Amino acid sequence: MSHIRELTRHINHASHADMELITKAYHYAERAHEPQKRASGEPYFNHVFATAKYLAELNMSPTVIAAGLLHDVIEDTGATPEEIETIFGKEVLFLVQSVTKLGTVKYKGIERNVENLRKFFVSMAEDLRVIVIKLADRLHNVETLQYVKPEKQRRIALETLEIYAPLASRLGIGELKGRLEDAAFPFAYPKEHLETKNLLETRTDAHEKYLHEIDGKLKKVLKENHVNVERVDHRVKHLYSLWKKLKRHDMDIEKVYDIIALRVIVKNIEDCYSALGIVHSNWTPLPGRIKDYIATPKPNGYQSLHTTIFTGTGGIVEVQIRTTEMHEQAEYGIAAHFAYKEAHALGHAVASKKEFAWIDELRLAQAELTKSNAFLERLKTDYFKDRVFIFTPIGEIMDLPEDSSAVDFAFAIHSDIGMHASGAKINGKFMPLTTKLKTNDIVEIQTTKTAVPGSKWLDAAKTTNAKIKIQKYLKEHSLISKWLSFGKK
Repeated sequence: MSHIRELTRHINHASHADMELITKAYHYAERAHEPQKRASGEPYFNHVFATAKYLAELNMSPTVIAAGLLHDVIEDTGATPEEIETIFGKEVLFLVQSVTKLGTVKYKGIERNVENLRKFFVSMAEDLRVIVIKLADRLHNVETLQYVKPEKQRRIALETLEIYAPLASRLGIGELKGRLEDAAFPFAYPKEHLETKNLLETRTDAHEKYLHEIDGKLKKVLKENHVNVERVDHRVKHLYSLWKKLKRHDMDIEKVYDIIALRVIVKNIEDCYSALGIVHSNWTPLPGRIKDYIATPKPNGYQSLHTTIFTGTGGIVEVQIRTTEMHEQAEYGIAAHFAYKEAHALGHAVASKKEFAWIDELRLAQAELTKSNAFLERLKTDYFKDRVFIFTPIGEIMDLPEDSSAVDFAFAIHSDIGMHASGAKINGKFMPLTTKLKTNDIVEIQTTKTAVPGSKWLDAAKTTNAKIKIQKYLKEHSLISKWLSFGKK
């Protein structure tokens, strides 16, 4: 019963029916998988239980938790769809079958790999809960990679870093993203993992000292100024995320200021800004390190105030300020949308929200790009590469891959604007269309009827959308020019 309590303690106001559903799914899965063993030698049931436990920790509904327990029974045991529907209902069957259809994305030749990915993203567009189950399933698999054959470990780890963790990030599930990355990191890049771990250990004592210096005083001054503080805690930067940042600073850990961050969770938005003012009146902030993600949320919905301050004793600490609701969004992302409501159409309804519009684009992309290499390249470049967030003149945010140019921005706004772009005004200055963009740039595209794509645009373009449009134009007009010159001979 203690295991079942682990699955239900996160559920808000669990009813008798909720408890009964999860208990039935638990015992059914336990019996169905009884003879099976994992590569580690432990019962296979431990895997499906771990998957369900992760889902419970994400505050997913009883239906999703039950589907997590049952996600392998149709594929790996004698269970039939009819039996699952009779015992658990249509909703659970739909989720289990959807996860089963995804199969396991394996590196057995690019064609098979990409076909599995196609199914993966079509299912994601139909119901996002399916992907949350799949991410939880992947997390336990990658956390037990030490039991997998060495020749498979790196392939699975790289796939986790290139596909699953970025997907969790795009869906806003920060907690899951970090755990996926850190579990895969030592198997994908063992040398770099060890180097990063050793570097972090050299700074841990100093950072904890600075943290404790700030923590007590911060709580005191916030209370004195009547800020409604729910709690103050801290987080240590995930190792893989730290390594990526270290690479940008030539592995100099002294240049990374957010290794440990204090998190101030307050009651409402007004308290967020009050707390920020109090922090700045008691500690000196680092210039250029204040970020307001409340006024301008990240495209995946993340909201928070970030500031980096001098401790006064030689240290530097990042402080993050957010409401409880914002914190849940940061940790659980799209999973937070499913915490209190359950409906078959809910997954698609959430997918229709603006921050998840890219999911439908991805579904269309997999249908348009018939060549496997092209689809895989677009997947990694357009959707899962590190992002830059660019503003239009009226304050709308455009979400583009890192290293995108003003050309990519123009095509992202509209194809016609891209095809007739003549220049770009970036942060008030006229710049070439080939200019690389940085997060928080404000970009205005100039157009004229006579402007057309040139070959330099192709070199500057990073997004598949821009590349395809430019390539098509250049190819068509190259043929026309050849035909005209041939006619003159």
